[in-house]
Amino acid sequence: MEPSRAPALRRLLPPLLLLLLPLYPRTRAKYVRGNLSSKEDWVFLTRFCFLSDYGRLDFRFRYPEAKCCQNILLYFDDPSQWPAVYKARDKDCLAKESVIRPENNQVINLTTQYAWSGCQVVSEEGTRYLSCSSGRSFRSVRERWWYIALSKCGGDGLQLEYEMVLTNGKSFWTRHFSADEFGILETDVTFLLIFTLIFVLSCYFGYLLKGRQLLHTTYKMFMAAAGVEVLSLLFFCIYWGQYATDGIGNDSVKILAKLLFSSSFLIFLLTLILLGKGFTVTRGRISHSGSVKLSVYMTLYTLTHVVLLIYEAEFFDPGQVLYTYESPAGYGLIGLQVAAYVWFCYAVLVSLRHYPEKQPFYVPFFAAYTLWFFAVPVMALIANFGIPKWAREKIVNGIQLGIHLYAHGVFLIMTRPSAANKNFPYHVRTSQIASAGVPAPGGSQSADKAFPQHVYGNVTFISDSVPNFTELFSIPPPTSSVSPAAPAPEELLAPPLEYLTPLPAPPPPPAHWRLSPPLAFRTPGAPIPRLDRPPAPAPTLPDWVLALLRTPPRTPRAVLPPPAFRGWSPSPPPPPEFARRTPTPPLEYLAPLPRRPVTHSFPD
Repeated sequence: MEPSRAPALRRLLPPLLLLLLPLYPRTRAKYVRGNLSSKEDWVFLTRFCFLSDYGRLDFRFRYPEAKCCQNILLYFDDPSQWPAVYKARDKDCLAKESVIRPENNQVINLTTQYAWSGCQVVSEEGTRYLSCSSGRSFRSVRERWWYIALSKCGGDGLQLEYEMVLTNGKSFWTRHFSADEFGILETDVTFLLIFTLIFVLSCYFGYLLKGRQLLHTTYKMFMAAAGVEVLSLLFFCIYWGQYATDGIGNDSVKILAKLLFSSSFLIFLLTLILLGKGFTVTRGRISHSGSVKLSVYMTLYTLTHVVLLIYEAEFFDPGQVLYTYESPAGYGLIGLQVAAYVWFCYAVLVSLRHYPEKQPFYVPFFAAYTLWFFAVPVMALIANFGIPKWAREKIVNGIQLGIHLYAHGVFLIMTRPSAANKNFPYHVRTSQIASAGVPAPGGSQSADKAFPQHVYGNVTFISDSVPNFTELFSIPPPTSSVSPAAPAPEELLAPPLEYLTPLPAPPPPPAHWRLSPPLAFRTPGAPIPRLDRPPAPAPTLPDWVLALLRTPPRTPRAVLPPPAFRGWSPSPPPPPEFARRTPTPPLEYLAPLPRRPVTHSFPD
């Protein structure tokens, strides 16, 4: 029985997605249009980060002539400008206009007297309107945030129909993008290709693991996190591509991409905590109390992410350049990340204490993901206090994607199914987990769910199409005469076949059941022995014949002629090779000697 893999997250995502899609603000597009009617005399409209010599504002304003005369004010991010007037309750409309420098063309007077405003009077249905259409270019020493406001000091309120197009150059990659967003589309496309490659490799490795029954739940969760990450980047690329085309984009697509990005992060975080606790590495199940703690923690983390997105959509002030973590929910996420790291450390230390043979996996695993756990809060602090606001969004986007790539890449390398991978964590097959979880009578809760202690199973990945030379010269240990005790029911988990020692050859069957000799050694007319009675013993040579065959022949020497031939000269002496008394080699090494012709002479 497997632990609950954040069921609350799966149940909450669909309704939360429907809830959040209409909440995302639509005034952040760089093609801005609207109809303003306010009783105030000073109102913020929009902001944009312009490039020097490339930034341009094209506008079209229209309001009743009876509401004359209104001004468009252009502030930049100098401390004496926008920060000095925005939300300054001690300053009235005139004080806020006083910080503007008219010599820098920061005021656009929407009247016919100001030639640069392009205003003219038009009549519609008996009502006279001032319609202004013109533009303005921006020059500065560096990229700056510019803030556009509308004012009419001492009047009876504001009423304006506006349409503004804010651009940076004419390139597809920069035209509608604010300077702090330069490179985001290119970065997202690059990481989309990289994460697609990671996802494809993870699927291929999963196929190999499944063929060897090592495709565990934690690896499936990693594959799911990589797949959701790819979907998130795909939707981000769709949003930024549409935004680069029309300057508006589809905010529903962007909020969906953010939800998928957060989901991928949560799935991967849960995977790390489960591996730290030893799930599918040293144990087959998580205890009931551990499952409850995980469910509560992941539900709390999910709700905090949702609150952060809602807070960003509803409560972030568009007149200020804020980062996602510059909110109570953001600081809450940082706290939960630190708590997750403490839990992760405790889980890894407990697993190492009970399974020290898993050090080749857990030591680099702990070291690598310690950096990952601290990277998120450190990045948030640096983004809040160390990165200029006019470059924050593009830098943070690249760092965040780099952190995710580091996490997925390290996991893919550490779990690759290769014989050279000394860090491979899995050694128990998926078909053996059920028997590992059988509770022992009177056993402890943790011991009931633990796997038997084994070394790593990376030798499993030696290809079946090539010989396994690692076992060519292995010597089986001697068998013991004492039979081991019968294992307990919960210990009947068999290790992989790679770790089984070759058994000795079985003893020969009893003599009365000995099989008959092969056909090649049977006599032509011999009857086939019956299996219900012992066969006749095979014929053997007598012992004296066998002894004679094993005795080497004596060295040949000269022999006297028969008595009938005595008196005659003896036969010639033997050849020199027979005169030496050297031991005769075995018969199988003797070559046949040529026969000598024998001649006899008879007396007349």
